[in-house]
Amino acid sequence: MDPRIREHAQTVVDHSTRVEKGDNVVVSAPAEAEDLVTAVCELVGERGGYVVTTSANPRFMRAFLRAADHEEFETPSHQLALVEEADVLINIRSEMNASEQSDVSPETNAAWRRANKPVQVEALSKRWCLTQFPAKGSAQLAGMSTEAYENFVYDAVSLDWEKQAEHQQQMVELLDDADEVHIKSGDETDVTMSVAGNITINDKGEHNLPGGEVFTAPVKDSVDGEVYFDLPLYRQGREVSGVRVTFEEGKVVEYSAERNEEVLDGVFNTDEGARYLGELGIGMNRNIDQFTYNMLFDEKMGDTVHMAVGTAYPETVGEENEVNESAEHVDMIVDMSEDSVIELDGEVVQRNGTFVFEEDF
Repeated sequence: MDPRIREHAQTVVDHSTRVEKGDNVVVSAPAEAEDLVTAVCELVGERGGYVVTTSANPRFMRAFLRAADHEEFETPSHQLALVEEADVLINIRSEMNASEQSDVSPETNAAWRRANKPVQVEALSKRWCLTQFPAKGSAQLAGMSTEAYENFVYDAVSLDWEKQAEHQQQMVELLDDADEVHIKSGDETDVTMSVAGNITINDKGEHNLPGGEVFTAPVKDSVDGEVYFDLPLYRQGREVSGVRVTFEEGKVVEYSAERNEEVLDGVFNTDEGARYLGELGIGMNRNIDQFTYNMLFDEKMGDTVHMAVGTAYPETVGEENEVNESAEHVDMIVDMSEDSVIELDGEVVQRNGTFVFEEDF
């Protein structure tokens, strides 16, 4: 076994989820991630925890979703019971075919997310980690050789997370002291939002591995302007690109996409909360230096900002503000490397991807 797999597993078990004696741990992963699952299970045993593994094969879910009547979906009580009894949830992604679910309709996907919302809410209350095993399908989607993609993944997850957290904390403090955020990029992105009273999280590889961003929630009705998400996203097995969104008083009032706009139709029609922003994130992981069609990595890239429509993480919302609730949480990315600024209360804190506290600013 590649020694980097063992190191990856140790980061998941000891840093990200802090498994302790007596913990009930659920590991969900496809067969392609067998080596990482094996290493994680061994470490859980060494720490005195108890492990259950489940298959996350997208072929199985595709078969279910295409056969089922989405108008009759209900919350799967057995899955909810499993999550309720767990102390730790570890979800490992590893694609052999990233387009496996591309022929499941957006309406079916939206209905399933609505039905599954109680499971998602319960899962977020646990110690959880989402990470990636470098399978061939993911490498192909990223346009990389298998070896190059393996190096890319392990370089991104094996950072000195204490040092990374110190670097990111500088941006956390700037955002926590701010009321208004203004993001401008090129001629097509010009948007303002309030973060007054909300809380900025320093993502240092705990819930998401790799980590490498700072994120908060906009005040729900404060988002105004237009955003061109110039980097594509891969959603439900489809590439969605050229997304343009207009916000008024927090709500999405217009949207379009140059490719696979019907996926956005499904997202925005899931529920009322899907038309509001739940997250503003700023990528700060310089080891993620190329776009890979994998949001777990792409949203952490330096020189990027991402915004997620849908549910807000409750820990980012202050007591006086409303938590946006939705069955969706869909991240989309703006490239901030050229002709771009982030302003906090009128002061520029990032210009063309470089932060005010970095040498080249």
